[in-house]
Amino acid sequence: MDETMTSRTNDWTRADVQRRLEEIIRENRFTIAVVFPFIGAVTLVASAEGLLPEPLAYNPLLILFGTMVMRSPLLVGLLPRIGSWALACLGLLTAYTYAIETVGVRTDWPYGAFEYTIQLGPMLFGEVPLALPLFFIPLVLNAYLLTLLVLGDWADSALVRVPTAIAAVVAIDLVLDPAAVAIGFWAFESGAYYGVPLSNYVGWIISGSVAVVLVDLAFDRAALLERVRGCVFILDDLVSFVLLWGTINLLYGNWLAAGVAGLFCLGLFRTGRYDLEMLRTAVPDTR
Repeated sequence: MDETMTSRTNDWTRADVQRRLEEIIRENRFTIAVVFPFIGAVTLVASAEGLLPEPLAYNPLLILFGTMVMRSPLLVGLLPRIGSWALACLGLLTAYTYAIETVGVRTDWPYGAFEYTIQLGPMLFGEVPLALPLFFIPLVLNAYLLTLLVLGDWADSALVRVPTAIAAVVAIDLVLDPAAVAIGFWAFESGAYYGVPLSNYVGWIISGSVAVVLVDLAFDRAALLERVRGCVFILDDLVSFVLLWGTINLLYGNWLAAGVAGLFCLGLFRTGRYDLEMLRTAVPDTR
């Protein structure tokens, strides 16, 4: 009897916490998805151009804090679908993320010769950012979730769903890497695509394929799709990504990369949840 009551209390507590977290996200959607990436773009460009004083320029705590805030809609949206199996798959993906990045830094394979030029928070082994999974795994999740929504019934086929999600992950890096190189996050020895070598995208095909397969295995697709369709803010992190890195690419004249960011905007519009009505409900009412 006591165990049953305890179980019900725990279930109620989890549901109550989830409900409160969702309320916080809904009440602050515009701030999280628009204001934070705008401030991020301004401060990162100002850091790269030497316009910020030393304590603020490339401040790793601010970078990590801003990233965690922008990731929060995705995390809160997915929480009800993250069970023990999903945790195991995502844990394996986390280990893989550290492993492939460490190999890349030490051997120049599979991404090509590159190095981190600023401290993105604490560094694992002095080589790889400890927060790397926070930077990489949500990109894969965003690409996968957008793929499910855009493909519709085609998403039922793994032969369509998985390659499309992998292509979306690589397209995300077509936006990310040129902007990151422009503001000095990391640097390649040389590269034809705004300072990024083509070998980098071969590496992303490899790492993206492993990541997408693990994400595909992690979740019950029908339950995940039901959650994605019912949670209006779950892709707000992708909106933040497009605004932040798309803006930086525009400011540095990386027109092709900015154009790919524009394609993600079209994909988001196609989901039917990012329109004038969404903007009206997301902007805080200050009256």
